[in-house]
This record gives sequence, C-alpha cells and structure tokens, in this order.
Amino acid sequence: MKARTRAATLLLTPFFVLFTAVMVVPIGYAVWLSLFTEKQSGLGFGGTETVFTGLDNYTAALGDRAFLEGFGVLLGYCLLYIPLLLAGALGLALLLDSALARARRFFQLALFLPHAVPGIIAALIWVYLYTPQLSPVVQAMDAGGIGFDFFSPEGTLPSVVNIALWEWLGYNMVIFYAALQAIDRSVIEAATVDGAGAWRIAFAIKVPLVKASLAMVGLFTIIGSLQLFTEPLILNKGTGSAVTSTWTPNMYAYTAAFDRNDYGLAAAASVLLALTAALLSFAVTRLTGRRKAGTAPRQAPARKPARARKEQTA
Repeated sequence: MKARTRAATLLLTPFFVLFTAVMVVPIGYAVWLSLFTEKQSGLGFGGTETVFTGLDNYTAALGDRAFLEGFGVLLGYCLLYIPLLLAGALGLALLLDSALARARRFFQLALFLPHAVPGIIAALIWVYLYTPQLSPVVQAMDAGGIGFDFFSPEGTLPSVVNIALWEWLGYNMVIFYAALQAIDRSVIEAATVDGAGAWRIAFAIKVPLVKASLAMVGLFTIIGSLQLFTEPLILNKGTGSAVTSTWTPNMYAYTAAFDRNDYGLAAAASVLLALTAALLSFAVTRLTGRRKAGTAPRQAPARKPARARKEQTA
C-alpha cells in the first residue's frame, strides 16, 4: 500500500507543481493586484505610489457601463454561437458516421484544417473577406443584390461568430465523430433490423448515446466564449468596425492595463470574469449531473427465493 502511495505521489507531483505555477500563482497574484491601485502624489509632478484600496477596483469595474455592456455582448455571442456550433459539429459528425458517407478521411482533414490556423491569422483572413473594397465575397453579394455591412453595429456580432465557427467547427466535429465511433455497432444493427430509419437511428439512438460528449463540448465552449478577445481585437484595429476597445470584458481589462496603465482595475475585471466562468461551469456541471441521475435506469427489484415466496403465501 505504501509503495502505491509513493508511486501515485511521484506521478502526480509534476502535475500539481505545474498547476500551481501556471494557475494558482497567477490567479492569486491577480487577486492581490486587484486590491491595490497606483496614485500620483502631489499635483502630478511626484512619483507614483501603490495604495491599498480594498474592493474599490471591483466597485469601479461593476459601476462602469462599458464593462457591463461587454457582458451583454458576451450573452448575445453565446446565444448565437453555441447553438450553431453544437448543432453544426454534431450534424457533420452524424453525416460522416452514416453509412452513406464517402471519403471520410478527406472530409475530416478538410474540416479540421481551419482549426490549425492561428486565431490571429484567421481573423486577418476574414477581415480581408469582410472589407468591401478588397473582398470578392462582398462584391459577389453586392452583384446579387445582397447588401450587408460586416463592420456595422448590426453586422459585427455575426461577423465575429462566423470567424469563431470557422475556427472551431471542425475541431468539435472530430470530438463528436470519435464519440459516435465508440458506440457499439450491435445497437445500431439491432435498430436497423427492427425497421428504424436513418433519421430515427441518428436522433433516437446515436445522439442520446453521445450526451456526455455534448455536455463536455458545451462546457468548454461556454468557457471559451467568455474569453472572447482575439477576433474582436483584430476587427477593432483600423477596420472602421463598430467594435470598440471595451467591446468584451477581456478587451476592457486589456485596455485598462495597457492603454490606461490601471493594472488594479484590469486585475479586478479579470477576476470578475474568472468568477463568472467558474459559476457558469458549476451550473452546467450540476445541470448535466442531475439529468444523468434522472435518466439513470432503475434496477429491477431482487426476486425472492422460492422458499421465501412459499412461506409468504402460506
């Protein structure tokens, strides 16, 4: 038993050391930094001094309309992006898993390749495709009578969602496809023998059996959506779009730190965003856990021995 404990400790120590170095320490430093602010002494001619302000930075962030509007943008982004991503990735995975699919390897690679492109490069590519003076796509849409400004206040959010879908659809499709491949084929064969069609097999058998993968992808997508930063930041730089420097909470923290040199406010905004992500993750985990518990098959009651049944009837 002691040998197993030593082996487990030896194997887990590198993980906990790395986890502490890259997660616990930075989060703790951010919390510490959020409790202070830098103020200039005198009339602004003296040096700066770090002053303990307690929760003032949190109060300032929560009282700033730009910060709260950033959460509104994230809400609209999640409501539009997450259903499209889950439905699109699951639909593509079901198509590849169907008996009618051909050239599966080719389509898996073709759909996964956009994820291999770095987010900044992907955003730059789509900025080119969104620019009316440069984009052949916009010119073709104008020629067909479809006028749409991707940089307008109404078009900015769909533009960002489109970039994110292009990046992450193939990645999540691979996860769903792997889950579908793990399904016992005898279950599908039995449903086929019973007369179930392709649509019924897909949505009544395959989808319920990959609910765990759906919950996992949904959880990771929510966490990733709250960290929205790269795509709107590129759209904000010299495109004339409606994306502002505080369009999302991450951009608000970035602007506070590197444009206004207010590191305490930036740290407070980051901590508030991390708490929001933690609460949403907890809520999603509890919700999926309750659904699994509610749908768990009930065990049949144990049958009494024949002797006990005779005694009971006597």
